[in-house]
Amino acid sequence: MLSSLQIENVAVIQKAEVHFEPGLNVLTGETGAGKSILIDSINAILGNRTSKDLVRTGASKAVIRAAFEQVPSAVLDKLEQSGYERSEALLLSREITAEGKSSCRINGMPATAAVLRDLCGGLININGQHDSVGLLNPAHHLGILDDYAQNRTVFQEYYTLYRKLVQVKRELDALITDEAEKQRKIDLLQYQVQEIEDAGLTAGEEQTLENRRKVLSNASAIRDRLAQSYALLSGSDDAAGAVDLLGETSNAVDAAAQLDPALTAAAAQLLDLYYNAKDVAADLIGRLDAYDTNDAELDEVEQRLDLLYRLKRKYGNTVEDVIAFGQKAREELDSIQHSQQRYDALQAEKLRLYEKARGKAEVLTQTRLKAFEELNTRISGTLDFLNMPGVRMTLRHTRGPLASHGQDSVEFYISTNPGEAPKPLAKIASGGELSRITLAIKNAMADKDAVPTVIYDEIDSGVSGKAAGRIGEVLRQSAQGHQILCITHTAQIAALADCHLLIQKNVSNERTYTEIHPLDENGRVEALARLISGDHVTELSRANAREMLQERKHSG
Repeated sequence: MLSSLQIENVAVIQKAEVHFEPGLNVLTGETGAGKSILIDSINAILGNRTSKDLVRTGASKAVIRAAFEQVPSAVLDKLEQSGYERSEALLLSREITAEGKSSCRINGMPATAAVLRDLCGGLININGQHDSVGLLNPAHHLGILDDYAQNRTVFQEYYTLYRKLVQVKRELDALITDEAEKQRKIDLLQYQVQEIEDAGLTAGEEQTLENRRKVLSNASAIRDRLAQSYALLSGSDDAAGAVDLLGETSNAVDAAAQLDPALTAAAAQLLDLYYNAKDVAADLIGRLDAYDTNDAELDEVEQRLDLLYRLKRKYGNTVEDVIAFGQKAREELDSIQHSQQRYDALQAEKLRLYEKARGKAEVLTQTRLKAFEELNTRISGTLDFLNMPGVRMTLRHTRGPLASHGQDSVEFYISTNPGEAPKPLAKIASGGELSRITLAIKNAMADKDAVPTVIYDEIDSGVSGKAAGRIGEVLRQSAQGHQILCITHTAQIAALADCHLLIQKNVSNERTYTEIHPLDENGRVEALARLISGDHVTELSRANAREMLQERKHSG
């Protein structure tokens, strides 16, 4: 639950620290005093989007800190999986600069707003006035039933089947093409495959051909260089060659080694050089015939390289790319030519998946219908208590084609008076009725919701008198299992609080300051009296306030 909230330089709040209690916490104050700023601050600390407009005029940054106790296991598990400390005492902080930059921390460790939003969304559930309006949208009704039914496992089983079914349908659609277009595709693929296969390509052959072309183009120059090298090694009639000179040198050093053994190694090295040079000379003379000019082979190499060039222009940057293109084209051609077999197999798979998905969708439907029966019973009981006797809610339900959410189309209908046919919520409910219906639904969902703290922002809008008192009783009942924070303008609700906080606006030196005060017994009397009679507080209104607080104690 939320144990404390610290706010610095947020709108009209310069600095405030608020401590909340388990049970029902109410916040009261004049319109414009800053109650909505608390909601904005809590939204910000949960990682929701905010703006630099939240920063108090003249301040460099706004700072919000929130401390939580008894953190739910689901939240702790997510924090631990993301590398944050597992602790039932959780501290969140967020800073927003005047330039609009934001920084967040979780137990002192840096985090982004997105991480904060993902990890800590299970701490607080905020129900504002827009939530009642949202109830008018039938698109939200299915989500309410699923939340109450707790049917996520069934839904995931259905959704997995549905996604497979969609994939099979896409493959089938791809197979069902115009026959003329299909034949054109076959002709093109056959030409491409034939052209590449006729070329008989091998990986790496282009480099081999380039090397061979270089040799053939320079065969005469290579032959001349080899002949020259052989002559230098072997010598001529007029001059000794390198081989002969090495032989003479080796003999001379060997003779010297007979006199000085220290020269033995040098003699051996020279002998090795002599034999190596002799072998090289023999190798060079043997290679000369390989470099005879061969214009026919050079033409063949040039033609082959030209073929590779033309294929690369069509099918890829390298020979390997061309080979890969041919393989892919062959596979596509085989797929098209055998599409009837594939089509039949996909049709069978489609029917199989459809039957399984339809069966699982029906299981999902039954969880929703059962959930509505139970939910409606609880809602009707709460609405009766909330001074809306005879209100009857029905579910307009139809089965349709399978979709991502299942087969169900649902909408809540309601009759607020006996004898009247149920109609859509949007055409029936007034503001006060809608507030009470929203509360009844939230109250019915309370034990299904693992979120420990629930905030109601003016849930009593459009309601007064006895109905407002009943709303307070329902909130008080819900607060037995949750921490409830309720912003209210109604004395009947405020009187039932376990903790009453007054939000007060003051003006000093032409600046507005908002302060938040926890109220003792006398303070609560004054605050309730002001809610009852407005600015003109009388002894009678104070007496009424004391009586309301006494009734709370006796009923508690």
